[in-house]
Amino acid sequence: MTDQYDHDGPDAALRADIRRLGTLLGQTLARQEGPPLLDLVEEVRALVRSDPPAAATRLTGMDVTTGTKLARAFSTYFHLANITEQVHRARDLRRRRATHGGWLDQAAKMIAERGVPADEIAAAARRLAVRPVFTAHPTEAARRSILSKLRAIADELDAEAAAAILYGASDEGPSNRRLAELLDLMWQTDELRLDRPDPTDEARNAIYYLRDLYGDAAPRVLDDLADTLRSLGVETSPTARPLTFGTWIGGDRDGNPFVTPHVTREVLLIQHEHGLQATETAMEALINEVSVSRRLRGVSLDLSASLAADLDVLPEVAARFRRVNAEEPYRLKARCVKAKLANTRRRLREGTAHTPGRDYRGTAELLADLELMRASLARNSGQLTAVGKLASAIRTVSAFGLHLATLDVREHAEAHHAVLAQFYAAVGEVSDYPGLSRLERTKLLADELTGRRPLSNADTPLTESARKTFDVFGTIRDAQDRFGTEVIESYIISMTLGVDDVLAAVVLAREAGLVDVHSGRARIGFVPLLETPAELNAGGELLDELLSLPAYRALVAARGDVQEVMLGYSDSNKEAGITTSQWAIHRAQRSLRDVAARHGVRLRLFHGRGGTVGRGGGPTHEAILAQPYGTLDGAIKVTEQGEVISDKYTLPSLARENLELTLAAVLQSALLHTTPRQPAEALERWDAAMDVVSESAFRSYRGLVENPDLPAYFWASTPTELLGALNIGSRPAKRPNTGAGLSGLRAIPWVFGWTQTRQIVPGWFGVGTGLAAARAEGLSDVLAEMYRNWHFFRTFLSNVEMMLTKTDLGIARRYVETLVPKKLHPIFDLICEEYDRTKQEVLAITNSPALLENSPVLQRTLAVRDTYLEPLHHLQVALLRQYRDSGAAGRAVATAPGARRAPGDGTALERALLTTVNGIAAGMRNTG
Repeated sequence: MTDQYDHDGPDAALRADIRRLGTLLGQTLARQEGPPLLDLVEEVRALVRSDPPAAATRLTGMDVTTGTKLARAFSTYFHLANITEQVHRARDLRRRRATHGGWLDQAAKMIAERGVPADEIAAAARRLAVRPVFTAHPTEAARRSILSKLRAIADELDAEAAAAILYGASDEGPSNRRLAELLDLMWQTDELRLDRPDPTDEARNAIYYLRDLYGDAAPRVLDDLADTLRSLGVETSPTARPLTFGTWIGGDRDGNPFVTPHVTREVLLIQHEHGLQATETAMEALINEVSVSRRLRGVSLDLSASLAADLDVLPEVAARFRRVNAEEPYRLKARCVKAKLANTRRRLREGTAHTPGRDYRGTAELLADLELMRASLARNSGQLTAVGKLASAIRTVSAFGLHLATLDVREHAEAHHAVLAQFYAAVGEVSDYPGLSRLERTKLLADELTGRRPLSNADTPLTESARKTFDVFGTIRDAQDRFGTEVIESYIISMTLGVDDVLAAVVLAREAGLVDVHSGRARIGFVPLLETPAELNAGGELLDELLSLPAYRALVAARGDVQEVMLGYSDSNKEAGITTSQWAIHRAQRSLRDVAARHGVRLRLFHGRGGTVGRGGGPTHEAILAQPYGTLDGAIKVTEQGEVISDKYTLPSLARENLELTLAAVLQSALLHTTPRQPAEALERWDAAMDVVSESAFRSYRGLVENPDLPAYFWASTPTELLGALNIGSRPAKRPNTGAGLSGLRAIPWVFGWTQTRQIVPGWFGVGTGLAAARAEGLSDVLAEMYRNWHFFRTFLSNVEMMLTKTDLGIARRYVETLVPKKLHPIFDLICEEYDRTKQEVLAITNSPALLENSPVLQRTLAVRDTYLEPLHHLQVALLRQYRDSGAAGRAVATAPGARRAPGDGTALERALLTTVNGIAAGMRNTG
């Protein structure tokens, strides 16, 4: 297989590597399946370019076995193109870093040029708390077995390039043989999962990336940050935590019946197993390096005393080490740390009690040991090591802890009320708790918090579902006792509609002993999740009411006067469309900022961004810089979902880049975006224009989703019924008890279906109508001004432009004409009209003749991908037609919302279809 890239231009080296891998893939196809398959691939590609209708006809008549092989061939090509692009992106970043410095260097330059005083920089550095949160949303279609081989291909390409730099042009023969071997293995590896993963499988997948980050990218970025701040005159403690990691996997119960209290405990154990291993590896590096002898340099008395105490209670430290390292206190102390880590692993595995001095309960005790070593070095002529290798190790341990990532727990608001209804019924005080108004529930629960009586006891009867909900709070308490308080810090309340929804979770936490207003105990914080436009618009009012309650405010004070609020991107987009969703989130941040400031509370925003623009995704760096002033004073959490995780973190160079980009943007925002960038009158003018755009866009979008024919059109025109059979996530695609319509469909399958068929409605629908309405009101000049001067608006349009480019209604028409009854075709006509309108309006504002006019390399890359995507789309259409005619689709829909598919229960036809789904996901660089 060879590509259609030109042989010159700024990305010539990238294109050469893709051509090379394409040729090697062609050889694999011929070697593994015979020359006819390679000939068929070339025939189909030629037909797509020269005669698309003939290509469609050729694919429609293809047998299932051949179609599966063809789909696998194109899918494999996309995987190779993706990893090669990542490799070259990483190389470009390394070259740019060598010439111009990294993103932190650039942020430091801007901060220095602005003349920010060192004390302000130091204060911002202390507040810096960036946390990417890995989630298990099912949007990564590629199996780990495939991703690991792609990583090996990337490593081979990089090793070859490094050798060429050192030794000049070299023979590609050995490298080609290794690449060919990996391609053969890829072809012989089943890209489809046999069974749906459970939450512990998903946890292991996230841990794969976290371990990689621990070993390379994170330490580099943390060291770079320390150096950057030092260049600005600020020294930071190695135990500071400017960067940490989070996860929802094993804690996100909302709509996932497979996340039980037992699963939460299991996931925490798995995380600790790997976290302890990573820490032991870090200790081995210290043992190898810090060989200071007490016969040549002194050692502090406190380190000597600590080491003596350790050796007394740690017989596990071998006599040999006690002898050979007798005069090397740092090495011997590091060996004692390793022994404690091993004991900690044994304690956690066996469930025995913590023994002070012999094992660690939480990261603080480990850091105390490492800090003793660092302080002793600093006082005894080892300053460079103290601020070098040892400080780097401490920074990394501080970032990851023994647990790798802090687990967030999430549950739907109604689940808490269901438990409380049974508690109040048991004590005989409230006979109709569900019938209370929100105001009545708020007063009842606020009074409950200020009281001292227990509302429940061990014998309080609960239904099975209520018991599972309440037991989670006990699991949190036990986990903190067992692992340390940092393993779980936040409890997120999904679909928060009122203050009573937050207080309900707080009361249950009190019953479990996690919080107590009277003693000032708050072992967890409570996080309202605002996920609909109505709740986003009312977010400031909700927070004001919540913080005005003395009992709740006391708990916030116990958490360091920090209140976290989560903003939901995906569901607000699905409900209101991208324009209204993005605008509502932007305004909500302003309102929440002002309310928090009035109450003397630091606001930490948790951005629940999706992988795709249609679910609130897009470049994180730009999104951070586009936030309203003053909303980011150093603390931020951002979800990392699905295929975004592999794209950002598979290669160490890209992982380093993405972490540094985020840290640089947060530091820059915290120091340089504390006041409005524009005059108040300009913001008022732009706000008014955005209100016009949003209102019209909302009406347009709701007109589509409320069309009674849309559910039938969506299911007919997209392969969404196959999502369950893909086995790419543990959570069901639909919320329980929501029927066959679209209202209960989660945002991920919603975006998945539109993306597979290249309609990508969630990424742009309604934007054109909204912009046209503003233009009709005479706001053309204001829109142009907004694009030039308003970061929020420019970022918004940039993301929409990308989605418009990925949309291909010519391909979508094939799905509609083949699969959708004619009476539903007017829906597609509406989509086409809005697409044309949106494209026209966006180009008018950007003053460009074509989409992505200012990104020619990306423009060309997407065009080349379409050459390979089109056959997959034609094949998917043909196979979907057969699949539905056979009646298999109805069976898939019946089992998709949560049933676990047994291995091998899919037909050959279903397998062929799923292969096209994987291929299109790889070609589009996203599933949902």
